[in-house]
Amino acid sequence: EANLFTHGIKQIWHTFGALWRQYPMTLRYLIAYLVYNDGIQTVIVVSAAFAADELGVPAQTILILVLMIQFVAFGGALLFGRIAKRIGAKRAIMISLVIWSAIVIFAYLFLANTVQLFIMGAVLALVLGGSQALSRSLFSQMIPAEHEAEYFGFYEISERGTSWLGTAAFALAVQLTGSQRIAIVSLIIFFVVGLLLLSRVDVRRAIVEAGNDPAGVVL
Repeated sequence: EANLFTHGIKQIWHTFGALWRQYPMTLRYLIAYLVYNDGIQTVIVVSAAFAADELGVPAQTILILVLMIQFVAFGGALLFGRIAKRIGAKRAIMISLVIWSAIVIFAYLFLANTVQLFIMGAVLALVLGGSQALSRSLFSQMIPAEHEAEYFGFYEISERGTSWLGTAAFALAVQLTGSQRIAIVSLIIFFVVGLLLLSRVDVRRAIVEAGNDPAGVVL
């Protein structure tokens, strides 16, 4: 087990080294993804507690909301897939991050009843399905073809390793302000920083550096 663990750590370090030296644009994209995905995951994690505490929504209604989000997210992935074919995955993700920012601003300023909660949940589901599916798809184009398992392994581990940052930021904001409503709008920083970092990713360069052909890819 110790040998397996040591080998795993070495593999992670090796993959990071390759990204740093050979695929700097892919690494830049990965950092942007980790930042904005943290915001996305935190909104999902805290939304049920937010609905219960701030709006007094019963548990049964929250369960229906969660099921609706799962269902609509599938449609969101299809919708954003179509958008990406027209304007490129990077731009489509950037649009989704603007919508994520609008969602937390709406939750802070206006969210007051269950009807609004379900409307917001539907919008959230659309961008959730879209941003996650497109993020994986774009990453797959930026990594060397014969090493997908290695790089997607690194992608998943990086995602798990940083996933606590958003919830820690939210918890700190609740502690400092005493309000979940104020705390949820503080998550906009993850979307804004992620958007700025993503805007500096040269997708064509990343694809070429990874040895893939950018022909036919909408950039």
